[in-house]
This record gives sequence, structure tokens and C-alpha cells, in this order.
Amino acid sequence: MARFFVDFLKANFNLRGDEIRITCHLYADHLEQQGDIERHWLETLGLPPESLRKSVVNVYSRYSQRKRVGNLPFGTCRVVVSRTWVTQTIFGAIQEIGGFTRENWLE
Repeated sequence: MARFFVDFLKANFNLRGDEIRITCHLYADHLEQQGDIERHWLETLGLPPESLRKSVVNVYSRYSQRKRVGNLPFGTCRVVVSRTWVTQTIFGAIQEIGGFTRENWLE
């Protein structure tokens, strides 16, 4: 889904790869593979290294009992575009297709 969204942004808004930012969200047991995981997301999304922002590491709480170990081997990735006109165009299209209005989306 993230690759589809990045391809959509590049094709429909003529954004370059360095105009799209990503943040990787990792689990504490991913720290040894952090570089490999970040490269995985950059390659999967077809983005240059300049797109990568500082990764976030979620530490396990002492109450979690580490039940989620092994899930999501590459963590998750957040895609960000800091172009107001792109965001407003996307939200406007959602409103048009959905048939509703949210003025605060366009502020």
C-alpha cells in the first residue's frame, strides 16, 4: 500500500523522491537490523536515502510480556509529504467522491 501511495504521488503530483519523506517505526528487537530495515523501505518505495528521517524505536513496556516478538519483521513505515497543495487536493478529492464537506480539512 505504501508503494502504491508513493507511486501515486510521483505520477499524479510530479513529486520527486526527495520531496517525499519516510520514518521507520521499529521494535526494540530490530535495533541490530535497523540499517537493513531502513534500506528495505527505501528500496521498496523507490526513494533516495535523503527521504529517510530518524527512525522511531518502540520499546516494550515491562507489562507487555513481549507478546508481539516476531511480528512485522520490517516494522512499519510512515510516508509524509509536506506540500500543502498536495494535501488539500487529496482531501478535496476524498470529499468530492464521498459527497461530504469538512471545511477544516482545507485550512
